[in-house]
Amino acid sequence: MNRSIYRKVARQHGVSVAEVKSEMQLAVNAAYVKPTAAALAVPRKGEVPTTDEFIDYCARGIKSHRYI
Repeated sequence: MNRSIYRKVARQHGVSVAEVKSEMQLAVNAAYVKPTAAALAVPRKGEVPTTDEFIDYCARGIKSHRYI
């Protein structure tokens, strides 16, 4: 599922999937410099979530609110 998200964003912006993932990870990393309680709620294996962990968390939240 996440792969299709990366591809769609990459296509929309005329960049590679690798660039999308890299830029997303930079944004996630920046959010964890001084994380809020909401940011810390994201389940993750390491100190900072990966882009896949972040997308999965967001998708579960959206689905639980029946937007999808």
